[in-house]
Amino acid sequence: MGYVHDTQMSAFTTPAEMIGTVGTFANTVAAHIWTLNKTAADNTSVIKIPLKLPANAAALKGAYLKSVDIWWTCGTGANDVVSAEIYKSTFPANTAALTTASVAFSYDTGHDTAAERITLAAHKMTLTITTPFWVDEDNEVYVELTIDAAANSVDVLQGARANYTLRL
Repeated sequence: MGYVHDTQMSAFTTPAEMIGTVGTFANTVAAHIWTLNKTAADNTSVIKIPLKLPANAAALKGAYLKSVDIWWTCGTGANDVVSAEIYKSTFPANTAALTTASVAFSYDTGHDTAAERITLAAHKMTLTITTPFWVDEDNEVYVELTIDAAANSVDVLQGARANYTLRL
């Protein structure tokens, strides 16, 4: 039986797997490119980006999450605010409550100021986890991307990628 320790693994989250709140969202396809489009409106939306990672009950096995890349385009009008948060939920034993905690990270140098994240542009934003961690079998890890749009802001999400080490 072999041993796997691959430091260059990734898992892609498609636009169809993302869930948006507040506003009008539509999955669309053009030229064979699938996207999640947010219609222009002056509102604040939160998009949940689930990270589907191999988890393991054994210590130091499964996915060791290091960073997340998110691709989106802001068109027509700049957003007012764009921010991200990474969360790790822990599913409880019977009768206990679900807990969720934020995960510390840093933005890449092209998105480390608020002004850089709101621009009319195609974006690839990398969130680098301050203290990478192993995903346990009872964890759910996801990103919440908050977009406070201006009245004419149109946002198009192309997908996200979790980057991790796999150990089995």
